[in-house]
Amino acid sequence: MKTIPVEEAVGMVLPHDITEIVRGEKKGPAFRKGHVIRPEDIEHLKRIGKNRIYVLTMSEDEYHENDAALLLAKAIAGANITHDDQPVEGKVGFKSTISGLLRVEQEALFRFNMLGEVMLATLHDNTVVAPQKTVAAGRAIPLVIKKDIVQEAVRIAEDAGGLVKVLPWRIKKAAIVVTGREVYEGRIKDAFCPVMTEKMQQFGIDVVYHTIVPDDTDIITQEIRTAVSKGAGIVLCTGGMSVDPDDVTRVAIAKAGATDICYGSPVLPGAMFLVGYLNDIPIVGIPACGMFFKITVFDLVLPRLLAGERITRKDIAALGHGGLCLSCKTCRYPVCPFGKD
Repeated sequence: MKTIPVEEAVGMVLPHDITEIVRGEKKGPAFRKGHVIRPEDIEHLKRIGKNRIYVLTMSEDEYHENDAALLLAKAIAGANITHDDQPVEGKVGFKSTISGLLRVEQEALFRFNMLGEVMLATLHDNTVVAPQKTVAAGRAIPLVIKKDIVQEAVRIAEDAGGLVKVLPWRIKKAAIVVTGREVYEGRIKDAFCPVMTEKMQQFGIDVVYHTIVPDDTDIITQEIRTAVSKGAGIVLCTGGMSVDPDDVTRVAIAKAGATDICYGSPVLPGAMFLVGYLNDIPIVGIPACGMFFKITVFDLVLPRLLAGERITRKDIAALGHGGLCLSCKTCRYPVCPFGKD
């Protein structure tokens, strides 16, 4: 590329967008790529600091930033993701087309960004998103970029099936089994069911069955099986998760036939959390903290379960990084570091 004085650029076609920034008012293109410079544009260009204009000459092994951005965007966008069809200064935004769980291919994203002349910034992996939510933005960084870099970036993204995608909610029905003799006998009011029902409703899930049972292994076992027979795609068992002799919920979950049980989590609140599977149906054991705290480990895991992910001990262990709730006076979750890797 070479430059010429702006006064000599009348009649020239701009090879790139020229940005104008007015503090507190706007940041955007004052002149678009392809604009033919007119005499009346000269003063405007000088006012935004453009005393010289690029004359662009590209070789056969190079892409213009906007052409590169579109090639990258097609490879980056995975399932249920749409992207801008008109790049601005080589930048493209990505949005979700559905409600669901954002998944970011983090290892591939790292290799993509290591190339240096391309970039993609995303929301955190496992973010709950709504339709039209912006989930990522990326660009070709230089005005002119070598084709081999773009092709390598495209390969990385395509091999990963896209760098960002959104998983739809697969579970539509839930059941709640509240355990505790004191609740069963009416000595205290059940506080679990209203809390859990509200959490389910936030995801559009119907609670098709709920019951209150004493701390009896056989009864809890039977109620879990009944909940499944009612069509529940997830069963929430609340209470009875500690080490007291009367706390038999986790024993009952195992007796009901649940396998791949993970008991205990490196998250506070939520250390005594449990998740297992009765066939492919998640059976979740929620300790007492789920009733007293607005956000717990359950809220970190729930969206992943609803999206059809099978949570393993490795998944639970990974939650320790960022798993300490700050107990803020005004909870702003999910706009906070809790549960963020």
